[in-house]
Amino acid sequence: MNELEDRIVEMLKTIYDPEIPVDIFELGLIYEVKIEEDQHVFIDMTLTSPNCPVAESLPKEVEDKVASVEGVKAAKVNIVFDPPWDKDMMSEEAKLELGFL
Repeated sequence: MNELEDRIVEMLKTIYDPEIPVDIFELGLIYEVKIEEDQHVFIDMTLTSPNCPVAESLPKEVEDKVASVEGVKAAKVNIVFDPPWDKDMMSEEAKLELGFL
């Protein structure tokens, strides 16, 4: 499963929040990636705010791109707001890119 999870994470790193020039994985928007034995993938993710302008399109993009990863049968995104996102959830790389370090 680690190889499949690595491919999924690499795909997630190709998806960018349109308002912030950092990918959604490094931004800390992905809370959990669960891979079931039947290769169905369930992703818990959040948005930078509940009023995010891509609240409808971004989860669909994540589902479509993850579902296209070799070895994935289907993908489903669950949007959660608990805990709420804040900049401390960003990776060191993202903080550096955005000038927070």
